[in-house]
Amino acid sequence: MFTGLVDDIGTIDRVSETSAGREFVIRSRYADLVDGESVAVNGACLTVRDCGDGRFTVAAVVTTLGRTTIGGWSVGKRVNLERAMRASDRLGGHIVQGHVDGTGSVVRRTPSEHWELVEISLPGELERYLVAKGSITVDGISLTLVEVGAESFTVSLIPETLARTTLGFKQPGDVVNLEVDVIAKYVEKMVRQ
Repeated sequence: MFTGLVDDIGTIDRVSETSAGREFVIRSRYADLVDGESVAVNGACLTVRDCGDGRFTVAAVVTTLGRTTIGGWSVGKRVNLERAMRASDRLGGHIVQGHVDGTGSVVRRTPSEHWELVEISLPGELERYLVAKGSITVDGISLTLVEVGAESFTVSLIPETLARTTLGFKQPGDVVNLEVDVIAKYVEKMVRQ
């Protein structure tokens, strides 16, 4: 489990094709990762296969490549990173599983004096899980929804988020991973029964 509070921006150093999908070597500030540990990479929970010397290796299977932005990652790409939450940690964002529900793309950015409003397109099947002032994860970042429409939603980014995550430099047309609040999924299931 994650919180959606990004704690590092990593850089992809190497991409390799494998029989099951793709493997990525990511450079980061993490010095004490261990093999088998989970790391959210742009919001997708991936397992560390090898680590050391300021780098770690993860792999994504074909199914994951098709459901996320991972299939388009290349050397030099910067990615949001978050280590899995410990039971003793504060839940500063919201409950994030690292299970990407779909992708959207940045539609527009509207800067203001103290924040920036960002509109992101939304796959139609995810709209039912979103509410204004609710939570969504965009590329692994826990964000509060400002407005929700049938085809897009807006989030307001404070200077801290702009400086510490990749959303600070995403431009219109850039594709992002989306994970809706898991609580909304459980509520939907209970209501249908």
